[in-house]
Amino acid sequence: MANKEDLAQMAHLMRRAGFGATREELEQYVAKGYDATVEELINPPDDMPAGDMIGLLRYMPNCLLPGGVPQPGQYNWMYNMITTKRPLEEKVALFWHQVFATGNSKVDNCDQMLEQLVMFRKFGMGNYREMLLELSKNPAMLYWLDNNENHRDAVNENWGRELLELFSMGVSNYTEVDVREASRAFTGWTIAPKLPRQPFGRFPWAFEYLGEDHDDGEKTFLGHTGNLNGEDIIDIIVKEPATARFICRHLYSFFVADEVQVPAWTIQDARDEDALEMMINAFEESGYEIKAVLRTMFNSDFFKNARYSKIKSPAEVVASTLKMVGSYQRPEPTIPDIGPEATYMGQSLLDPPSVEGWYTGQEWINSGSLLARINFVADRVANTSLPGIQTIIDRIKGDGINTPEELVGASLEYMGFLEVGDETMSQLLDHAKSDGNMNWGDEAAAGTRIGEMLALVGATTEYQFG
Repeated sequence: MANKEDLAQMAHLMRRAGFGATREELEQYVAKGYDATVEELINPPDDMPAGDMIGLLRYMPNCLLPGGVPQPGQYNWMYNMITTKRPLEEKVALFWHQVFATGNSKVDNCDQMLEQLVMFRKFGMGNYREMLLELSKNPAMLYWLDNNENHRDAVNENWGRELLELFSMGVSNYTEVDVREASRAFTGWTIAPKLPRQPFGRFPWAFEYLGEDHDDGEKTFLGHTGNLNGEDIIDIIVKEPATARFICRHLYSFFVADEVQVPAWTIQDARDEDALEMMINAFEESGYEIKAVLRTMFNSDFFKNARYSKIKSPAEVVASTLKMVGSYQRPEPTIPDIGPEATYMGQSLLDPPSVEGWYTGQEWINSGSLLARINFVADRVANTSLPGIQTIIDRIKGDGINTPEELVGASLEYMGFLEVGDETMSQLLDHAKSDGNMNWGDEAAAGTRIGEMLALVGATTEYQFG
């Protein structure tokens, strides 16, 4: 039998490196061991499937080619988050979607947004140089930041600027001349012409390099001079110390603890400079491998001790809750409804508000979004007909839970081995004591009581934090 501290530590890992885990899964991970679980998350076996896309397409074929509207793409991705056996791969895709924010509001081609997700899954935990190179050729990004309008005789600086400001180095680490020269180097990187959509629907976009539209003149970028192309720009960028710090600070903020918003990074130190230094060293010494940073981070004391220091994003709230209650393990008729759920809480997947992505941490919470988050969780965990909740009820009964104190303790464990503050614990106990001991002679009433307690736990700060 796994001890509670090991289970709590594993629950923390799976909240951050995935979208939570059921009690049964936690026990399996603990039996495997923490270090081995981290390694499996980072290097999942080839026979470990991602989401059940074949099953989803059988019932919802439009979710693969949704055209201009994002909702089918949103439930496509949410279904993958819930069902994947490669949770870190999916979580890293969400991370890059935040950093390399690309929006369907402009792209108006949601199947290309899904193709970008495939790229994030494939390259997201690999070499950062390769990630930037693939991003530079991604048709959705090319269109989002206008590089298809970047010509040798009419330079468009949008992609060159955001590559430096938001995707690699951060502000104050380059000049306006560097922006111009980088943009010149990416002329000719564009989208190939495609067939008109009628009568068969939209055809996919593809990258094309037009040598005749490339500015092959001499350029000087960050002190390097020559006939630089886009690949040369990327080679220079990844070697800059500012890049390692910028990317590792993003990784820390996403996986470990909420940082201040990105615009304040030039004037405010990192939340944990020692932790950031460890991550930077792993990034540079590995030759810019994201896996090396993740491994260092997840195995560190600073990560293990960072419980409840990060507010869950809306996507994390939705995916982790649905996974816990056992919903949508297979395609269900109501699956389109889960696509916009995160939108109601302030995060429209595949459609961020700008190239900066979303402001995270406390910015996720306001009076409206908090109510949406709490109600979403409460509606699910109080539904005793859902398979995951029925399993929790059966296990609580099997554990012989009887007193109010035992009920509160079990509810906190099954909601993720949460540790709540004294005031919260007092309120939970007051509610539990109002109904006395459990009455297992009336199983329906006992189940309802457990569902109500789980709903109260879902409203706590500790549940809403990652």
